This record gives sequence, C-alpha cells and structure tokens, in this order.
Amino acid sequence: MKVPLLDLKQQLSYLRSDILDAVTCVIDSTTYIQGPEVTALEQEIAAYCGAEYGVGVSSGTDALLVSLMALGIGPGDQVLTTPYSFFATMGVVLRLGATPVFVDIDPVSFNVDPAAMEEVVARDHERKIKALLPVHLYGQCADMTAIMRVADRYGLPVIEDAAQAIGAQCPMAAGPDAVLRTEVSRCWKKAGSIGLAGCFSFFPSKNLGGIGDGGMVVTNDRVFADKIRILLNHGAAPKYYHGLLGGNFRLDPIQAAVLRIKLPYLEQWHRARRENAGRYGKLFTEAGLVDEGVLQLPKAVYHEQLKDSNSTGVNYHIYNQFVLRVQRREALIDWLRSQDIGCEVYYPVPLHQQTCLRGDYPTLSFPQAEKAAAETLALPIYPELTADMQAFVVEKIAEFYRR
Repeated sequence: MKVPLLDLKQQLSYLRSDILDAVTCVIDSTTYIQGPEVTALEQEIAAYCGAEYGVGVSSGTDALLVSLMALGIGPGDQVLTTPYSFFATMGVVLRLGATPVFVDIDPVSFNVDPAAMEEVVARDHERKIKALLPVHLYGQCADMTAIMRVADRYGLPVIEDAAQAIGAQCPMAAGPDAVLRTEVSRCWKKAGSIGLAGCFSFFPSKNLGGIGDGGMVVTNDRVFADKIRILLNHGAAPKYYHGLLGGNFRLDPIQAAVLRIKLPYLEQWHRARRENAGRYGKLFTEAGLVDEGVLQLPKAVYHEQLKDSNSTGVNYHIYNQFVLRVQRREALIDWLRSQDIGCEVYYPVPLHQQTCLRGDYPTLSFPQAEKAAAETLALPIYPELTADMQAFVVEKIAEFYRR
C-alpha cells in the first residue's frame, strides 16, 4: 500500500469542475490584477477568522514581511520570536535589517514559551524589541492569553504567524490582566484575530491551500489594514504617487477564486484531520508503542479545557501536521520510505543554527527547540487519508521497532 505524505489529487477529484469554472471566469473577465475575487476572499477570510479586515497578499512570507513593514521595523530594531519554525518567520526580520531575538519553546506544544518571552522583554532596558512574533505551529495556537499579557504590559504589537493555523482556536482567559475582556470566564478566539494582525499562507499543502502561492493579513485595525493595502502596491496611493516604500505583494485573483471554492469545505477538512489524529492515537496506543516509550504522540493542549466550556465544534487543533517524537528517527524515515509511506521532518535545523546566521549567534542554545529538531517526525494526516492507510502506517512503524 502506498501512503503519500499529502495527496492533493484526492481533494481535486471532487472540486475539479468548480475550480475550473472559477478559474475560467477570472480568465474571461480579463481582470487579472486585484478585482472582485480578491475583494470577496478578503471579506470571507476576515469573517471566518473573526477579524474586521482582510488584505490578500502574494504569500504567507509576504504577509509577515508587509506586516512588519507596516510597523516600521528596520535596522536597529529587534523582533522576539521562536527558533523553531519555518525559515520565513526569521527571514522577513532579517530582510528588513532588523534582528531576530529568540526564546525557547514549550516541549509539549512546540510553540514559543511566553514566560521566556517575558523574561527577555523585561531585560530589554533599551527597548529595542519592537514586536512579538509568535507562531501557531502545526495547527495549534500558542498561549495567546499569556503572550497578550506580555504585549499589553510592555506596549508591544503582536503579529501572529498563523500560516499553519487558519481556523485554529485558543481559549482566552478573561480577568484584570487580560487584554480581551469578556462577560464569561473563558472564550475561544481564532488564530490571527487576537494580536494586531494575523498572517496566513495559502501554500498548497496548508489546510486551506491554493494552486500556487498566496497569503492574507487579517486585522481589527482599519489604519493598519489601509497601510498594508498601500504597501502591497509599491506604496502608491493614489496610483503613481508613492508616499511609502512598498513592494509588489498582490494576491493573484486566480488564487483567490480557487480559495473561495475551497473555503466552505474548510471546517469539514479540519474535523477530518482531527478524526485522523484521534485514530492514530488509538492505533499507536493499542499497538503498545506509546507504553513502550519509542514514540510520543502530539498533545492537543487545549482539548481538556473544552470540558469546562459551553462551546461546541471548537477547532482546538487543526493538525496541519501530525508530529510525533520518535526514537531512531533517521532509520525510521528510511524504513517508512522503503515501505512507500510518506513522512517529513519539520524542522531539522532550528533557526538560530541556520548557516546564514553563522557567526552572528555562535553561543546561543535553545535546548527544547534543538531536541524537537532532532526527534520529531510528521506522518500523513490529510483529510482523505483512509483508516486502512493509517492502520498500515502504524503497523509498519510497529514492525520497525520490533525487528
């Protein structure tokens, strides 16, 4: 049996006709830059995320870049973030001439540790840190209650890297120190709608993926949204009058049209991924692999809190990836690939150890990020994955550890 890491052909099989019709409409309209499809998607994504404004951009990377540009981040500034993420999280900071400052991750969620964030901010007496950039990794939100308290205490904007987490929700505690005040003890907010802005990627492998690159910035701040709209079009407002130095960060209307076809299916796909994650957990446990300690299952850290909530249908995790900690990882990868089972390491080199930073961060060590980089492995989790395919994956992993 062949089990790919991702099989977009399965998804395309029941959307192909609608997608072709939508793309044809864009082609026939001859509106190839911006236009009604982009505007409609911006409104729909903003509404889905619980934000007031959405601005379509050319990629998830450019969503991060233009958001930092809108904050005026530049040389001499610092941005506090995680060392365990895709390169874009750090790359956009470096491209602006600013300095990424890292803190270690929580070993359970793999997301940035808010307590470590606060320690670093508190020591920043020169106030060089200009923004917090948490990442909602693998489809599970970072601890945004704690992060927003840090941001509020020190007057720092928060840009959420939600590239892997569209629709994911986290509980926001209310109270005298909370930024978000509600009438109830706890409410659930969607990724991207909590900080100043949220940045999304529509890379094809994402839960909501296009047929190429694309991204979105959502925000509740109209002035911030307007500034991004100017920056994404070379800083021009009106046309040919450039008050800002921007770039060409526009979302392609063909991508917008495809994403509008897919968006109504997104909640269904989230549920399927959670069901697949639950099935993996059951199968691995029944196989004895968890008790034997050869692997650790991913933990949905907010799941338990649903017991005390009246909320139903909460996306406590959307499983953009299903990531295990495993023993003898490299040998296991070779074995799985020899059995036609797809797998991937996200991410084998922490950001502070990347070659492009060699010499700049020579003494830094973030043990939890480094441990995660050495031990983690992602298995297939896409919505169309069948129970038989999952059983085969678990069977082959069990066979590997018992050979």
